[in-house]
Formats: sequence, structure tokens, C-alpha cells
Amino acid sequence: MTGLIVLDGTEVRGLFRMPAAIALMREVLAAYSTSGVTQPLRTVVRPEGRDSVLGSMPAHLATPSLTGFGIKTVVVNPGNAARGLDTHLGVVIVYDPETGLPAAMMDAAAVTAVRTAAVTAVATDVLAPPDAGDLALVGAGVQARTHLEAIAEVRPPRRGRGGSRTEAGAARLAAGAGQHLSLDVEVEVCPTVTETVADADIVCTLTSSETPVLDRGQLRDGAHVNAVGACFPHTRELASDVVEKAAVFVDSLESARAEAGDLLVPIREGRFSENDIRAELGEVLAGRRPGRVSPAELTVFKSLGLAAEDVAAGLHIAALARANGNGTTVDVYTPPPED
Repeated sequence: MTGLIVLDGTEVRGLFRMPAAIALMREVLAAYSTSGVTQPLRTVVRPEGRDSVLGSMPAHLATPSLTGFGIKTVVVNPGNAARGLDTHLGVVIVYDPETGLPAAMMDAAAVTAVRTAAVTAVATDVLAPPDAGDLALVGAGVQARTHLEAIAEVRPPRRGRGGSRTEAGAARLAAGAGQHLSLDVEVEVCPTVTETVADADIVCTLTSSETPVLDRGQLRDGAHVNAVGACFPHTRELASDVVEKAAVFVDSLESARAEAGDLLVPIREGRFSENDIRAELGEVLAGRRPGRVSPAELTVFKSLGLAAEDVAAGLHIAALARANGNGTTVDVYTPPPED
């Protein structure tokens, strides 16, 4: 292997198709919970007086289909929304498993959009009722569109609803469902969260809100909730009564204890404890812990995102790119001259 393959977002999306992404995330989540992943907590650099932060997320995988090191680095800049840019920008880099040479570098925003939705699809497939098909998406950004695509792979929606802080955002999601995703179901535009989630049996919260957008009274018994948008200790999308009364599953117990505001706030309030977390999703996939135990149970999957997911995606994409001749190859390593 020679040269570093550089892939932009369009190339990443072309190579990282949703069905393959879902299968890959299923493998990675099980590996994470059964010692197939070496991964520290992410490091976050927060300069004083600035809104933006730098996140660094390395991991090593050793699964039946993937082996290697990789890292995702992203700058989270809330001000980018006003510039028409993604608020999370960065790169995923993966390394050749034999030599350690940098093998590929790719747009992190595109990787994250697909792998996050694919993880949600796995959680939905494992935890939602088998006949679930009334889907509600709270939030109408990039993640809403990829989540609609991903969940359609595991629970084809009979009904879809989208709600956003702006009606225009929800309208774009509804239009995109037919124009770009070719789904048979129309996505209804709802003006409030309450109307968006009413009677839904699959709910995804995909907002940048720092305060709860969803409480227990808005949810039907037996629903499954994917809480995706809040990823810092001080942010949350779920009111404490949702967490208190649900069977809660996480992607990583270590990350949840350190970063999940959706859980940390009710823990501080004395309404929930770490011991109340039923399981990591990977433990359920591996058959080590139970998932949903009754049709009427409210289940919550708290997604924070794992470096292992990004590295697995990067290794998968890099292999496809090299096989198909995608991307731009550059030489970043030159052997030192001989004496």
C-alpha cells in the first residue's frame, strides 16, 4: 500500500451506503461491549472565552472483519449554522494495520451523519416493538434525513412526522423524503413537538437544544426513544421523568457516566442512578443482557457516538476507495535518505 487517499464528503457518502453501515455498526457495538475495541474517552479542548471546541477520538479495532487504528478530530462551532456550514467539521484518519502508514483521510461530517443514523437503526431494530412504524423526528437537520433513511431499513414507517423549531426546516425534511429517499410514506410537518410525537412508537430527538424538548407525558406507553442530539454533560433533550420511567440503554457506559447530560442531570436530582442503566446496546446484541422485556415498556437509547464507530467506518470506506480507485492519493511519507 502506498499513498494517503483523501476523500471529500460526496465521495464518502457515495461509498458509505446505509445497509452496509447498519451491518457494520452492529458488529462494532457488539465488539465494543465484548473486548474487541480499545478506546479512551474522547478529549475535548475548550479554549476560554470561545464557543468552539476541539474533540479528539482515537480507537483501535480488532473484529472479525476490521483491524486497525484510527482517529476522528472535529471542531464543534455553533456559529457555523449561520454560515451555512455544518457545526461539526473535521476529518477521520485511518492507518494501515500492518505498517501504520496513514491510509486514508476523509470528511468527518459525512462519516458521522451516516454512522450515527446507522447506530440508531441498530438500536431501533433491537429495542423498538416488532410492529413499530409510526416514526417521529424531532429536529430537521442533516441527522433527520439520514435517520429517516436508516430507520426505513429496519422498521419501514407507516407514518412519518417531522417537527423543528422552524417550519421551513421540517418542510425541507418532508420534501426530501420523497425527492431524495424515495420513501413511500409522506412525512407530515408538525408545528409542535407534542403533535410530532403524539402516538408515535419510534421517536428520535435530533436537536441542538441544551434544555429538554421531550417529557414523559408526550410519549405513548411502549414507545422507543433514540436520544441523539445532546452529547455534552450540560446539554439534554429528555426531561428527567422520561429517563426516570424508562428502560435506558447506552452505547458506552463509560461515556454515559462522563458525558450524557440526559442521564447526569436526573442522577444529580436523585431521580436516576448509574445502576438504573439496563445495558450497553452491544451487550444486548451479544446476548449478555436483556433488551425490551414487555410491549408496554418505554425504552430509551442514549447515543453519544463512539470513536470505534468512526474508525470502523473509516477502515471500511478506505478499503472500498482503494479497491475502486476513488479519492485523491497523495504521498505523505518519504523514507529518510540513506547515509
